Amino acid sequence: MKKIPQIILAALLLMTTACSVPEENGVIPAELTEDHLMEHVEVLAADEFGGRTPGTIYEEMTVSYISEQFEEIGLEPGIPDGSFFQDVPLMGQDTDLAELSFSSANETADLEYQDDFMAWPAHVQESVSIRNAELVYVGYGIEAPEEEWDDFKGQDVEGKILVFKNYNPVTYEDRFDGGNRLYYGRWTYKYEQAIEKGALGALIIHTDETAGYGWDVVRNSWSLERFFVYDETGHDTEFEGWLTHDQSKQLFEMAGLELDDMLEAAESTEFEPVTLEGVTLDIDLSAYYREIEGQNVVAKLPGSDPELADEAVVFSAHHDHLGYGDPVDGDSIFNGAWDNASGVSKVINLARLYSQEPEDIRRTLYFVTVTAEESGLLGSGYFAENPPIHAGKISANINLDATNIFGETRDIVAIGYGRSDIDDILQQEAELLGRTVKPDPRPEQGLYYRSDHFSFARQGIPSLFPNPGSDFVGKPDDYNEQVDEYRSKIYHTVHDRIHDWWDLSGAVEDTKLMYRLGLRIANDDDMRQWVPGDEFEQARLDALEEAAMIEY
Repeated sequence: MKKIPQIILAALLLMTTACSVPEENGVIPAELTEDHLMEHVEVLAADEFGGRTPGTIYEEMTVSYISEQFEEIGLEPGIPDGSFFQDVPLMGQDTDLAELSFSSANETADLEYQDDFMAWPAHVQESVSIRNAELVYVGYGIEAPEEEWDDFKGQDVEGKILVFKNYNPVTYEDRFDGGNRLYYGRWTYKYEQAIEKGALGALIIHTDETAGYGWDVVRNSWSLERFFVYDETGHDTEFEGWLTHDQSKQLFEMAGLELDDMLEAAESTEFEPVTLEGVTLDIDLSAYYREIEGQNVVAKLPGSDPELADEAVVFSAHHDHLGYGDPVDGDSIFNGAWDNASGVSKVINLARLYSQEPEDIRRTLYFVTVTAEESGLLGSGYFAENPPIHAGKISANINLDATNIFGETRDIVAIGYGRSDIDDILQQEAELLGRTVKPDPRPEQGLYYRSDHFSFARQGIPSLFPNPGSDFVGKPDDYNEQVDEYRSKIYHTVHDRIHDWWDLSGAVEDTKLMYRLGLRIANDDDMRQWVPGDEFEQARLDALEEAAMIEY
């Protein structure tokens, strides 16, 4: 295998900056084929791994397999105590009773759990029973001074049930990134707002357009065991949940309002909370809990440069999925082959490739697979808040989730494109491989806030989430429609397993590009930074300042 001579490599390292282009096309130092990627997917997505639910024997099997691969590759344990495992304290919650009704002077609407609504206790309570609670529609429920936006207008909604429109405003070019989904548009933000306001409960109106996925995803994701990091401080919010569009329409009609009118009203800066006059909510919930420890797997390849080895690049992928659910065509296992055995396999293979020439890598590389992503990015959140080195010493995160199983593309999509100077290096390396980089084609879905890279970004770490491209090689003209159909029908269902039509040729090429990108970031003189004015820039500046005060 051809290898760049060390003297040339050293010269390149001295001349290279974030904006310079390497003069030679680098090559990966070992073979990478579709079989290499499929090998680990076949193991992790097998029925024997039971859908890889956190805190189960199936997660134990999963993390054991992954750590064994890292150890065989020759990586070192990434936790300072000498372990490959970072314990993540979690609470598991299963709802075994959920009854909800709306009442007015003229009628009562009894809703069907899973078909009409999803709901669960908001913190560790074995039961919730609420009668005759008032409901207030708060539009998007956003308070964003920098956007000159306030949906609450100072109104006191303590002790009320808040009904939220999903997403964030879309009608202003100069606000909310021109209508793309920001964190304000995520369901997690809505529930956080309910807690902040002292609300009794929170319900989010679901539509396919504002969620970016169908009701089946909501039902499948929240009807199974849910996980959260227990907050000992507690709060007043008793429950959280979702309503289907049809049931939301009926609710508003009971209050003499048209849902479409109210959804439209939320687009205005003049919006004020609307009490659903004459309508009350009754709800009964019961749940049972278990305390568990999920596990992140953390391995490292020490850097070779004494000046930069205390800095790092982190590759991440979540290894958990949804476990077991109600049988569909006799199948009850959510195997999670695409989401995300495919991403874990990429991390393992990148570790294998980098380990071939560790002397060529200046910064330390961390390879991390995290737990409980499906429950709200819990494992990555815990790692990013408790990293083995300070966040200000981490140059970048590259997160791999639901990777390319559809075939080779001439392009690659960068979720987070335009936010950091990672873009410069990615474009240069893609160009050398004859490929192009495209921004998120569906920014309204808010993918930047929906996978584990977001946990790193919140700590100020520039983060990239590569996605499959759409300019396919050798595929029919309507192939992108087939890809979209697969995504919509398979995502978070028991049908997410290996299929005969899988084509990992694109995953191979994407992995090669990520190898080159990671190597450049690891060897560049400078740490990666957010573009000025990005929402995570201040967190980065704070982290860098804190890290500079720490003796390593």
